[in-house]
Amino acid sequence: MSKLLERQYFGENSEHPTLLIVHGLFGSGRNWRAIARHFARDRQVVTVDMRNHGSSFHSSNNSYIDLAGDLAAVIEGIGAPCDVLGHSMGGKAAMVLALDRGDLVERLIIADIAPVGYSHSQVSNIEAMQSVPLDSITRRSQVDTYLAATISEPGVRAFLSQSFILADEGNRWALNLDALAKNMDQIVGFPEVKGQFIRPTLFLRGERSDYVQSSNHALILSLFPQSSIETVAGVGHWLHSEDPRGFMVAAAGFLSRER
Repeated sequence: MSKLLERQYFGENSEHPTLLIVHGLFGSGRNWRAIARHFARDRQVVTVDMRNHGSSFHSSNNSYIDLAGDLAAVIEGIGAPCDVLGHSMGGKAAMVLALDRGDLVERLIIADIAPVGYSHSQVSNIEAMQSVPLDSITRRSQVDTYLAATISEPGVRAFLSQSFILADEGNRWALNLDALAKNMDQIVGFPEVKGQFIRPTLFLRGERSDYVQSSNHALILSLFPQSSIETVAGVGHWLHSEDPRGFMVAAAGFLSRER
């Protein structure tokens, strides 16, 4: 049985299914607090820290079968079925959950990821974080300085720095960097899956992102036959943070549609 993920609750139970929000690689549930509060106006919303992230447990395993099992345990505790929204790594975990345990998912929103493997790796970002001398850091701004030696994009550095914990008892990363590096091939990949998820599904892609290609559409429709693919204009992979309003409008429109 999976250990339970760290969760944060927003809003109250209502006639609408609980919305479970699943973050991406190097993220945490707190990255989604503003969006969670928005949707919590008329339903309960739950954000999670995935294993090896945030305040959740560390494990040497980080396969999508494992991650989907973690989400299944959360939903079984909340009460199924839930609406599920997943971004990037969290989107892949949500897809595997829906394909394997469709009874737990009412509607599915996948943010800027496809059910395919990718050639890029995030190991260089892990190595950059591992190079930060933890004991020498006295101010969070120093983390950015060290990361800048190998990471040129300020936005990426700012995002990674959110997982640095500055503490009297010892500085640390709220990420199991060794396990994430070890499992990187699985994280950027996608497992062989069977079956279909036949309930409503929305794939939201960023206009400036290359994560969801037109060549992926046939596979998406074969696995998720009740899916639609929509684009949020003017944004890249981090569509929910680059244009929160556009993202929320698209997601809310989908969740409010009649089946």
